[in-house]
Amino acid sequence: MPPRVEGRESGSGEGASPRRLYCFFAIEVGSRSVHILGVTAHPDGPWSTQQARNLLLDLGDRAADFRFPVRDRAGQFTASFDALLADAGITAIRIPPRTPRANAYAERLVRTVRTEVTDRMLIFGERHLRVVLAEYARRYNGRRPHRGRDLQPPRPDHPAADLSQERIKRQPVLGGLINEYERAA
Repeated sequence: MPPRVEGRESGSGEGASPRRLYCFFAIEVGSRSVHILGVTAHPDGPWSTQQARNLLLDLGDRAADFRFPVRDRAGQFTASFDALLADAGITAIRIPPRTPRANAYAERLVRTVRTEVTDRMLIFGERHLRVVLAEYARRYNGRRPHRGRDLQPPRPDHPAADLSQERIKRQPVLGGLINEYERAA
């Protein structure tokens, strides 16, 4: 669960410079569902612990399915972070130092988000990045096909159309950055 989505933030005055923003996310590997937990410019231990607490509350009874989350060795994952997960019966697995391939699902998600969204638009701040990532997560979880799931989305929000008998219309998402297709009326 490495927080690593990059964005740009600009101020209203002269001399405003871009700054790095971090996104804390979790992936359910079996279903490929993504949870965007938070965005900040300054990730630290208390912030990461609060994001984990929020995830556990959102998952409710399904938290037991997260038995072994994989995370990197970043400094914001403190003892309180691990203790919170341990209290819920979850053992966090730390990847070896300097081995991003050990957390390949997270690294692939970061690459996907960068190529499909953040490399194609100017992010104006934390709030804007939060909105963009929330919209993208809805699409990623509800409509985006995944090869590892036989081109099915993690949680389909509509049935697949039979293209031989249906008319299809295009629906732009994120201002036309991404296009979705659905049955025409």
